[in-house]
Amino acid sequence: MTVLTTLDWIFIAAYFALILGIAWRVIRKQNNTSDEYFLAGRNLGWFIVGASIFASNIGSEHLVGLAGSGATDGVALAHYELHAWCLLVLGWVMAPFYMRSNVFTMPEFLERRFSPTARWVLSLISLVAYVLTKVAVGIFAGGIVFGVLLPDVHFMGMNSFWFGSILVIILTGLYTILGGLKAVAYTEAIQTVILIIGSVLVTFYGLKALGGWDELRAICGSEMFNLWKPLVPAGMEGTWAPVKTDTQMAWYFNTNYPWVGMLFCAPIIGLWYWCTDQYIVQRTLGAANLTEARRGTIAAAFLKLLPVFIFIIPGMICFALAASGKMQSISSQMMDADGHLIRANAQQAFPLLVASVLPPGIRGIVVAGLLAALMSSLAGVFNASSTLFTMDFYSKFNPNASQKNLVRIGRIATVVMVIIGLLWIPVIQGSRGLYDYLQSVQGYLAPPIFVVFFFGVFNKRLNAKGCLAALGVGFAMGLFRLAIDTPVALTEGFAYEEGSFFWLINSIFFQYYSLLIFLVCAATMIIVSYATEAPAAPKVAGLTFSTLSEDDRAQNRASWTQKDVIASALVIVLILAAYLYFNG
Repeated sequence: MTVLTTLDWIFIAAYFALILGIAWRVIRKQNNTSDEYFLAGRNLGWFIVGASIFASNIGSEHLVGLAGSGATDGVALAHYELHAWCLLVLGWVMAPFYMRSNVFTMPEFLERRFSPTARWVLSLISLVAYVLTKVAVGIFAGGIVFGVLLPDVHFMGMNSFWFGSILVIILTGLYTILGGLKAVAYTEAIQTVILIIGSVLVTFYGLKALGGWDELRAICGSEMFNLWKPLVPAGMEGTWAPVKTDTQMAWYFNTNYPWVGMLFCAPIIGLWYWCTDQYIVQRTLGAANLTEARRGTIAAAFLKLLPVFIFIIPGMICFALAASGKMQSISSQMMDADGHLIRANAQQAFPLLVASVLPPGIRGIVVAGLLAALMSSLAGVFNASSTLFTMDFYSKFNPNASQKNLVRIGRIATVVMVIIGLLWIPVIQGSRGLYDYLQSVQGYLAPPIFVVFFFGVFNKRLNAKGCLAALGVGFAMGLFRLAIDTPVALTEGFAYEEGSFFWLINSIFFQYYSLLIFLVCAATMIIVSYATEAPAAPKVAGLTFSTLSEDDRAQNRASWTQKDVIASALVIVLILAAYLYFNG
């Protein structure tokens, strides 16, 4: 089956020429120093910062996972996308501390606030998290997209899935390894524009093929347009219990996000991701000053409101086309013989829509947008990973290393991360859904990091011993849950004996387990800190709200204007409007 025409390939080739041309221009002009390679020389403007944050976030989990969730559960996962307010917290609350500290990495900030050991522990946790989520998921999604758009490709014994996965890595690594953050940031700004245009075209042509917005609402029903309550399939018993019985298990797997977990757990994951994760915050650290950093986060917050309409809605359109039988090519892939949705195939929703509803030429632009999202997401994590390893591990053990050697080690670290990510793909293939996999792993790893950062800047009494205890306990709890879940994901038909301890842990809804980790970490950090000596005053000066000097406060106030406040308020208004509209 040939999906792409010659005209499509011309547009795709033009896209790659543009991206590689920009990257080459940046590479030629940059100095071979760690500051230039890892933080783009700290001179990025607000638009580049905002577009780069958005492009890094909008990657494989959205193209494949989020659109797939739209096909299965409607707007249920829009909650996560409407967490754009977390970016405002980054710009207004956390960025002033980061920019004033002049750090390279988030673990380095933790060292300033607590201790060198805390820095190494967080670096290790972050690198593990990147392998388990961003690297492997990005590679896996690249394979999914290629598998749908180029199903007949075979090369050196590899099918289209593996060929696509490896090709995306090579193309992304080419400019990431050579150009560092500046090449990543500038190419991501272009990729953001291409991605948005392409995704809007998918939504437009999808609605046109379906018969319009009213037809979408009629076929999907009010339940799929409802953010306010979980979907309970017919014949299943809805429950808020953290562990599901056999009669409730189908509801557990299909509804995914009950309100208790979404209300209390999702903000923890969101604030960890947007405000403390090296992958995102590194773009802010590369800003020219605090004003540009904050305005970049505000711009990214506006852009972050788009995925509901350019990824979730296309997923719902794909379901509607399949369920109505209006497009047989989609129905044959998405529906079984009894007319029920094949959930395992839902991850193909977005690329299926691209292959089925778009005219030649337009399809090439959209495929370029798909590749832009996949590449920008991977490029971001490659650069973040190399920065963490080089600045938080290698430079500590080799304090006299030259700038050239630091850059070389960063490039080697990127290659190693890619290889590990490739080896982890089978685990993702066995999981219930790409977006579910990503959110669950982040739910296990995020709480201790959220606790030590936010509690650390709001309470000067918390110390290094409390920080290390919280990180250690939380990380252990998260890895324990992953170790319990992995055999179930990898082995078809594998299940723990009902009622056993391992069965209980595996059956707890992941958001509830994440909340448990948060509560344990918070209690651990507070109890251990108050049971031991308080940190010395000079140690926390300028690193908590209560220890800011008058000069610090004056600089913060001078970094924003009334326009920044109005723009931030508008983001909040738009989020509330979305919640009011999607009420079934």
